[in-house]
Amino acid sequence: MSGKTHNRVLEGLKVLELASVLAGPSVGMFFAELGATVIKVENNTTGGDVTRKWKLPGEEPDSDISGYFSSVNWGKYSIAINICDPEGLNIIYKLAAACDIVLASYKPGDAEKLGVDYPTIKRHNANIIYAHITGYGLHNPRAGFDAIIQAETGFTYMNGEPGGKPTKMPVALMDVLAAHQLKESILLSLLQREKTGKGKYIEASLFKAGVASLANQASNWLVGKTIPQRMGSDHPNIVPYGTIYHTKDNKEIVLAAGTDKQYKELIITLGRADLAEDTRFAKNQDRVIHKKEINRIIQDLISSYNRDEILHILSEKRIPAGGVFNMKEVFEVPEAKDMLLKGTYPDGTEIKGVRSIAFSSGDSNESWYPDRPPRYGEHTLTILHEWLNFDDRTIHHLIHKGVVYAQKK
Repeated sequence: MSGKTHNRVLEGLKVLELASVLAGPSVGMFFAELGATVIKVENNTTGGDVTRKWKLPGEEPDSDISGYFSSVNWGKYSIAINICDPEGLNIIYKLAAACDIVLASYKPGDAEKLGVDYPTIKRHNANIIYAHITGYGLHNPRAGFDAIIQAETGFTYMNGEPGGKPTKMPVALMDVLAAHQLKESILLSLLQREKTGKGKYIEASLFKAGVASLANQASNWLVGKTIPQRMGSDHPNIVPYGTIYHTKDNKEIVLAAGTDKQYKELIITLGRADLAEDTRFAKNQDRVIHKKEINRIIQDLISSYNRDEILHILSEKRIPAGGVFNMKEVFEVPEAKDMLLKGTYPDGTEIKGVRSIAFSSGDSNESWYPDRPPRYGEHTLTILHEWLNFDDRTIHHLIHKGVVYAQKK
């Protein structure tokens, strides 16, 4: 693993990742970035994590690390095992016995069939924290697919332009939200284990994470009995907030005037001081009622400026505003550059990623970054030989039988 500091808060912690795709692996990467050892178990019968093959047309077809895979797999060790084979399952048990946390993403009932459920793992490690991500919880056997859960938690219905079609968000947000829920519960469980010495089973689902994140849109229905409708980028409760305005140079900006004071400063800065005390717009609730009219006025005023010009003016007045950036522009922002991970393939080819940790702890962790995402089965030999003390004859047998796969060095 790469390193620029000796101060990694979770160094010494070991995580066994029996998870694939996005939600579970993103939890594993979080712990890897904090210095934990994360062992990613990949299915030897399918060629590993399916996201290794989720490539854009411009990606290298022969590489086993896609851009998608690399987004949540930095800093891990990969071992490829057929856990349906008793010898492969025995390796899992030996690894679990040496780990602090197991990450799993099985449908309800599948872990039991495979022999990697919590009660079974607990027999090999009584203090294990077993963290399980499901689609809908423990009583619903449906698999959790982000696109479906976005739809079923109301996000897709709300997302889109007025009068347009429901629209899925371009990020697997349900996976991301569920991963955050699981991270929080794992950290709480680690704290509890420090006090009691006991491990535990914890579970988080994509569906419940989505529902928990509906925030004001949920209460708009539960309290106001109003079903949120598609509003584009507009906010249902605040104006002007979130609306996209077009500038003279055919670019876009967004405003976030969350208070009456900010609205008045905005409208005065744009040259319409007469509207600052206009009874149609002076109060936020009135602006919500007259949203179309005030948004049309603001659009007309902004259309006489280029994007950089108006953003500079608004910034000088401390009026919340920002550009609508494409991904290239995002990573030209200094704060985004600070989030970049850096790594190379063994052949020296550069591979880039983004930190999963977006907080600052006040120590030197921010100057450290984990090693590149692993190749499929890259660390099988290291784990079997150096960590589990398997001899060469046993390892050769496991490889020959197809129980494990080892990447050639």
